[in-house]
Amino acid sequence: MKKLLIFFALLFLFSCKQQPKEESIPQSETTKEVTEEIEPSVKSIKEKLQKNGFKIFDYIDEETGDTVIMQQYFIAFLKKGPNRSQNKEEADSLQKLHLGHLGRMYKEGYADISGPFGDDGDIRGITIYNTPTQKMADSLANMDPMVKSGRLTIEIHPWWAAKGFPLR
Repeated sequence: MKKLLIFFALLFLFSCKQQPKEESIPQSETTKEVTEEIEPSVKSIKEKLQKNGFKIFDYIDEETGDTVIMQQYFIAFLKKGPNRSQNKEEADSLQKLHLGHLGRMYKEGYADISGPFGDDGDIRGITIYNTPTQKMADSLANMDPMVKSGRLTIEIHPWWAAKGFPLR
C-alpha cells in the first residue's frame, strides 16, 4: 500500500510539472505586416502609365538586370518676363502666389520638382511636370500668377527620366 501511495504521489508530481515553453518568435519577424505595401510590378506600372496617356519605354540595366522604365516628363524653364516693373510689395505678393501655385501642382501630382537657379540669369528656375502631354504642362505652367503677370515666361521641353529614381 505504501508503494502504491508513493507511485500515485510521483505520478501526480510529474503530471503537474509544466512543460517547457517553446520560444516564440514575434509575429512581425515571421510574417510581413499587413499594412506594408507590395511594390507594383513593372508590367502594372507600364500599363497604368500607358492607360493615362504617358509616353514610356523601358530597357534592361545590364549591371543589375532590372527593368528601367523611362517616362517622358516636361521641363518648364521659368524665364524673366517682359513685365518686371512691380514694386517690392507687388513682387513679394506675386512670389507668395507663385509658391502657392507650385505647391498645389506638387500636391495634385502634376509637378514633381521645382526650384530657382542660384544665379541672376535670364532663366530663373525650373519645374518638372508629370503630365501626359506638353499641352497640359503648358496650360498648368501658364496658370502660375508670376506668368500671368508677365514677370516670368515659360519655355517647355519634353524630358525623359527613369521612373522612380530619386535625386541624390
